[in-house]
Order: sequence, then structure tokens, then C-alpha cells
Amino acid sequence: MDAARPGLAPGSTIGILGGGQLGRMIALAAAGLGYRCHVYCPERDPPAAEIAARATCAGYDDAHALDAFAASVDVATLEFESVPAAAVERIARTAPVRPGARALELAQDRVREKTFLNAIGVATTRFAAIDAAGDLDRAMAEIGAPAILKTARLGYDGKGQRTVGAASQAEAAWRALGGGPAILEAQVDFEREISVVLARGLDGATALFDTVENRHENGILRTARVPAPVPGEVDAAARDAALGIARALDYVGVLAVEFFVARDGAVLANEFAPRVHNSGHWTLDACAASQFEQAVRAVCGLPLADPARHLDAETTNLLGAEIEDWPRLLAEPDARLHLYGKGEARAGRKMGHVTRLSPRGG
Repeated sequence: MDAARPGLAPGSTIGILGGGQLGRMIALAAAGLGYRCHVYCPERDPPAAEIAARATCAGYDDAHALDAFAASVDVATLEFESVPAAAVERIARTAPVRPGARALELAQDRVREKTFLNAIGVATTRFAAIDAAGDLDRAMAEIGAPAILKTARLGYDGKGQRTVGAASQAEAAWRALGGGPAILEAQVDFEREISVVLARGLDGATALFDTVENRHENGILRTARVPAPVPGEVDAAARDAALGIARALDYVGVLAVEFFVARDGAVLANEFAPRVHNSGHWTLDACAASQFEQAVRAVCGLPLADPARHLDAETTNLLGAEIEDWPRLLAEPDARLHLYGKGEARAGRKMGHVTRLSPRGG
């Protein structure tokens, strides 16, 4: 590789696995740097396809389509973490996928994810794996109540989980979740939820955005506010943990790690996402380079940008029919509106977001 022209040259093609709003914003950032994007997803007319130079509509089990996609791109990346690892591994035979299958596989399985985090010294809440109904009594005795029962795989925006207030409720909750592999987690008495979004390049260089406070409603991220109102030691612990995860995975791309800040001051990792993240949307308007530009830079082998924040910000997700409020939001002088180009405004569906800006420390 020519040291004077590191990484993939502009004009190269980035493959994006997944066609949602995150892929759309990656494609917008890629276009700004002179790259083309090829989106691959099973859904027809996805938001990202409106921006990308090319889109393939095919299943993740379609070997012929995967091979053709891989041959058409210079590098591929993830837009969401439900892409089957087998599809990533197949594409990687032809083109590099960043991040790769290992980070994806861990993020897809809550038991493996938390086991990995504990193994590298990152604290989590206590948990127990459940493979069959016979494991429930042991898990409840070990973890206690109240606890959160979650499917081991899948589940997003609060789906795939139940609160278990007493051991007598465990089996009914498990069956309501489908009776498959699950994880029982001790409920955390937390003060707030925060996240760290970082980028890591091919050369191991890292760039961390400022830590964000997240507020959820019905399991869906509602607002993300930066800077997070946490003590310096809490901020440092979260950032160090996120860096440790990225290094342990030899990660390339943008990584988001969500944490609970317990009332006793403990910082506990909840989960990580091997992709750009909803809690990093504020970077589009409050930083010189967004998380999406950082993702493009990282996967293409370019130098990372300065992640410095120039403004305070609060991002609010627009769900369902809230999108109809776009005229008023556009009229707000310190608001920046981002719409995702989605069709049906279903209840709870993320249709866009608005970021309200203010002077630092204002």
C-alpha cells in the first residue's frame, strides 16, 4: 500500500449489509468522500438504496447473490447486527468485511457476549444461561429476583425480554419468549444509561466521541444527550471498557457500547453493537466528522478524523406519526432534522430524528 495514498482510493465501492437508516447515513457519508456504495438486504426499496449507487435485494442465504455482491465491492461493512455470520464469512472469502464475523457472532448471542466481556475484564450484571426449562430453577436460585429474562439471540428495541418478579413467574416468562435459549440477568438498580461510540482503524488507531446519556421508552431509545452528566471516573471507566473491547476484538469500524451506571457508582456493560449506533446520531451536527464518516474512514483504511464535539446536543427519535411534525421541527432555529425516507409510519418505527444544539456548557 502506497504510504502517500493509504487505504482504498475514492471511487472504490463499499458494500453495506443491511438497508435501513444507518446504511443510508453511511452511504451519504461515503458519497461525501467520493466512494460508491452497494447495499445488500432482503427488503425491497430500503432507505439506503435511495442513496447507494447500487442495491441487491436477496436473502442472506442466497449464495449466488452473496458471491456476486462480494465480487462487486472493495470492502464491506455492517449496518445492523442481525446479518447471519455465515453470510459475512462467505463474503469475506472475496472481499474484506469490517468488522468481521467474530464481533458479529458475539453481539448476536447475549450469553456469549457477556461471557466474552467478563473474560476481558469488563464488568456486567450477573447472568445465567438457560437452554431448557430445567435450567430455570437453578438460574433463579443463582440470580434471584427481580431479574430480566431475554432471548439469547435476536430481540431489538425492547423485544424478546420479560421481567421476572419471582421464581414462580420464570417458566411462564420463558414460554412467552418461545421456550428457546435464553439468558437471565440480575436487574440493575441504575441511575442512568450511557454509551460510548468509538472508531478503530486498520492501524489500531482509535477515536472516541464524547460519552452520551441515553433515555429509553418502552425499550426504544428516545433521547441521547451529550455531554453525559456523569463524574469523571465514570466517564473514564466507560471509555476504558469500550477501548478494551475494541482492542480485544482487533476491531475495525465504529463500535458502540451501552452501559448501566449503577447507583453505587459501578459501570456495567449491557451490550455492544458492531456498527454505527442510534446514540451517535448527534455527531452529524455537533462534530466536524460524524460517526458515519468515521465508519467510512475506518473500513477503507483511511486516517480517522478528530472526534471533538463543538456543541452540546440532544437527539430525539421520531417514532411513527411523529414524523408529521416535520414542518414545526424545520422551523426551530437550533434544531437539525434528519428524515429516513421510510414509507409507512408504523407505531414505534423510527422515521427520523431531530438534534437540538446549544453552546458547549450552555
